[in-house]
Amino acid sequence: MHRRQFLLTPLAFAPLCADAAPDFPRIEAGVPLVFPRDHGSHPAFRTEWWYITGWVTDASGRDFGVQITFFRSRTGIAETSTSRFAPTQLLFAHAAIAQPWYGRLRHDQRVTRAGWGLAEASEADTDVHIGNWSLARVGDRYRATIDAREFSLDLVCLVKNPPLLQGDRGVSRKGPRPEQASYYYSRPQLVTTGGISIGNQRLDVHGTAWLDHEWSSEYLAPEARGWDWLGINLDDGGALMLFRIRAHDGNAYWAGGTWRNAAGTTRNFAPNEVVFEPRRQWQSPRSGLTYPVAFRVRAGDLDLTIEPLLDDQELDARGSVGTIYWEGAIRAGAAGSVIGRGYLELTGYGTPLRI
Repeated sequence: MHRRQFLLTPLAFAPLCADAAPDFPRIEAGVPLVFPRDHGSHPAFRTEWWYITGWVTDASGRDFGVQITFFRSRTGIAETSTSRFAPTQLLFAHAAIAQPWYGRLRHDQRVTRAGWGLAEASEADTDVHIGNWSLARVGDRYRATIDAREFSLDLVCLVKNPPLLQGDRGVSRKGPRPEQASYYYSRPQLVTTGGISIGNQRLDVHGTAWLDHEWSSEYLAPEARGWDWLGINLDDGGALMLFRIRAHDGNAYWAGGTWRNAAGTTRNFAPNEVVFEPRRQWQSPRSGLTYPVAFRVRAGDLDLTIEPLLDDQELDARGSVGTIYWEGAIRAGAAGSVIGRGYLELTGYGTPLRI
């Protein structure tokens, strides 16, 4: 959605740009998503990402949160150049694992221009890589491999359900103006197996993950400061995505979401049906930023409590997309019981996002 529409055009490349303003395509309501083509990259659009989050458990019963994101950005720079070095498409990646006993995220990031086979995002299907970081779909499985500084991941995610189209048949509104939108679908309830390696120790893990794929050419509205987003794999086999985009005064500028039950019945939520109520805050000892890490969230008849796996899940991505945000594993509860697990993302709690 929600997320990751950061300003991805590094100023260092600006002197190369002699082109007119690029003609980015807009989101068009009523244009159906077509698979497998729309699993792949859409390089004409300004921004795109593939995003996996999940809860996995090792043989001793310890829980881990896992997050892997690949971003693609059309820079609008030097697009008429014939040079292979022209930075017309940039690729970024983040990876993180959350361990309560470690006390904070382990995370890493990558950024490079696309090309030469070293960093690519296929248009035919999900197949994106930066060096030895990769995410690819083969049949009914996604495989993610990450070789980070403090850890490595090798995960296989089995698809059980058809894509969950967000918004109106895959067009997800992000504001009151029609152009404020993205193409957006999710793959919740991914049966996940594989390994996490930390140092010389490899841990076999299993669990459940969620994949988002989203693309757009729109920047965040100037009236907005940031967003809060939730993706929850429900224990009954259902899935829930909710978000709110916050105005500069902290109130909701826009909101929305989608719920799908285990039988496949889907309901979309209008902006006035989604309410995020912060219940507890945490201040980062590194950035000094304060985030609301626990919430009461209501959507239609749903009334949930959201608690983090651990409070310190701040991700410093200034080395790639240029911002600091909170993204972490959470438990969702209702009537005093845990009913699902997922991820929460919080952006714009420092300076407003300029996107």
